[in-house]
Amino acid sequence: MGVITLVRHGQANSAAQDEAGYDRLSDLGRQQAVWLGDHLRNQGETFDVILSGSLTRHRQTAESMGFVAADIDPRLNEMDYFNLGRALHDVHGIPMPGPEDFASHVPQVMEAWHRAEIMGNETFSGFEARVTGVLQEAAVPGRRVLCVTSGGVIAMVLRHLLDLSPRGMAMITLPILNTSIHRIHVIDHGPILGAFNATPHLDRADRTYARTHF
Repeated sequence: MGVITLVRHGQANSAAQDEAGYDRLSDLGRQQAVWLGDHLRNQGETFDVILSGSLTRHRQTAESMGFVAADIDPRLNEMDYFNLGRALHDVHGIPMPGPEDFASHVPQVMEAWHRAEIMGNETFSGFEARVTGVLQEAAVPGRRVLCVTSGGVIAMVLRHLLDLSPRGMAMITLPILNTSIHRIHVIDHGPILGAFNATPHLDRADRTYARTHF
């Protein structure tokens, strides 16, 4: 059996107002990644292929985990949510959310994007195609692949595996934690979900403060 391990990046600059400002790890985000790397090594985990998105927060996460030579694959980059949010405002008058409104905002963005009412740097179908392309290439029986990526990419993988609607994809995006682990098992019949949103490196009582969503 092959295994694809998807890891969301560590906490980024959650106070940012645009993608460029967001795209760097906080001190806590680096620490989360260090703990995750230590946990994987302590468990004796090894990988045949290590991939990282090209965004700064992806590369910083991989490096803090101890994977300084990860292969860069931009197909693992996040959707440009800031531009999608602005487009939703321009088309439907829905403002960018504060933290308390994010849970209602994400489904609105996903559904409008899927209907092609709004667009950022790419279409919904373009985002879906590049993410599923990585999944298909990584899904080789007997091979262990690590992908350092973002929550939206992980949710799109789950949409593909579980046949989720755009709203369902949005709702499964919301609980994804920083540096969480998601496992895809590659069996003879294809990839299936093996684990979702695990944070064993943060489950100690003195680290529960580090379980962050943004």
